[in-house]
Amino acid sequence: MIGKQRTMASVYLICDDKILLLYREGSRVVNQVWIGSAGGHFELEDENDAGSCVLRELYEELNITQHEITHLALRYITLRRTNDEIRQNFYFFADFPNGTNVPLASTEGRLQWFPLNQIENLSMPFSAKYMIRHWLEIGRHTDKLYAGIANGNTVTFSEMPAF
Repeated sequence: MIGKQRTMASVYLICDDKILLLYREGSRVVNQVWIGSAGGHFELEDENDAGSCVLRELYEELNITQHEITHLALRYITLRRTNDEIRQNFYFFADFPNGTNVPLASTEGRLQWFPLNQIENLSMPFSAKYMIRHWLEIGRHTDKLYAGIANGNTVTFSEMPAF
C-alpha cells in the first residue's frame, strides 16, 4: 500500500557563474551523489512551510543565515513514487554574494563550487538531475515556479502559476 510521504527541501547557492553542491556521504536515503548546497527532511516545526525547512537546514548544515543570502526563491517542486512512498522535493535557489570567498564545511559530505557549465553530467538523485537540467536551460532565466512529475524515464515540468 502506498501512503507514506517523504517531504524534503534543499537550496542551491549561486555565486556569480558558480553553484555550490554537496557530495553527500553517509546518508541512508541519498548517498554518494551531488545534491544541493544544504537540505533535508521536514521536521514537525516545518510542517507546511518549505521555506522554514530550507532555512533551518542551511543554518544547521552550513551555518549560513537568511541575512547572508539574497533572492531566496522556491523554483521547483517535484513528485516521485519510490517503492511504498511518495517523495516530494522543494528546490530553492539563492544568491550567495562573495560565497566563493567564504570557507564552508558540512558534516553531510564534501562541498564544492562548480561552474554552471560543468554540473549537468554529475551524478545526482533522479529528480534533482532533471530539475537541474531544466533550470540550466529554462528556469534560471525566469522567476517562475515549476512542478515536475517523475515517470521513471524523465521528469516532466510545467509552469505552476498562481490563480
